[in-house]
Amino acid sequence: MRLDPEVVHMTDEQFPDTPPPEMFRAEYWDERFSAPERIWSGNPNLALVAEAAGLAPGRALEVGSGEGDDARWLAERGWEVTATDISAVALEKAAARVAEQAPDAAARITWRRTDISGWEPPRGAYDLVASHYLPLRPEQRNRVFAGMAAAVAPGGTLLLVSHALRDLEDGVPRPPWPEMFPTLEEMADLVPGDRWETVTLEERPRPAVYGGTEYTIHDIVLRARRNG
Repeated sequence: MRLDPEVVHMTDEQFPDTPPPEMFRAEYWDERFSAPERIWSGNPNLALVAEAAGLAPGRALEVGSGEGDDARWLAERGWEVTATDISAVALEKAAARVAEQAPDAAARITWRRTDISGWEPPRGAYDLVASHYLPLRPEQRNRVFAGMAAAVAPGGTLLLVSHALRDLEDGVPRPPWPEMFPTLEEMADLVPGDRWETVTLEERPRPAVYGGTEYTIHDIVLRARRNG
C-alpha cells in the first residue's frame, strides 16, 4: 500500500480501559501541546480539503483547532476564521507559527481559547462550522454538535469528522473506548430535521502508520447544508 503525503504517524502508548477524566481538561492538552515537536503532520485534514475546497469563502468556525493547520488552510483561501481550542498552549503556538509562515492568512484568523463543552457559539453566525476528531463523551456529543449546527448561517455548511468504530474492529491501535466513536447512524441523527440537507455521510478510508505498521483507517465524514 502506498502512503500519500497526508499519512498520520501515531505514537505508541498504553491506553486505560476508560477515558481518563483529565483527557477532557485544558491541562491535559496544554501539556501535550507543550512538546517542542509537532503532534500532527502539518497538513490540513483530508476531509476538510475534500469537502470545503469548492465552498465560497465566508465566516468559518473551527472547533478544536489544535496546531492551526486547518485554520491556516481556510484563511489562505479567503475565509475569516475563528479558531477555537481548549488549550491556550496550542493556540499560542499555532498563532505564532501561522504569523511567521503565512502572515496574510494570520490576519484573517481570530484565535479563541474555549472549552466547547461549556460554550455555545453565536447562533447563525458562520458560513462554515467544522470540527475534526473532537473527543467527546456520548452524553456531551448531541448537545455540543447541536450547538455547532445552530451556529451555521442559512446557506452554510456543517462539517463533522470522527474516527470510525470499525477501526477498533479492524485492529487499528486506538483507545479501546467504543463509546467515543459515533456510528454512521448516530452521526446522521446529528443533522437537524428541518431546512437541512445531508450532502455527505460516509465512512472514508485513508492510510496511516502506527509503530512502523501500515493501516487503512476510516473516518466518518458528515457534511450538511442549512437551506434556511
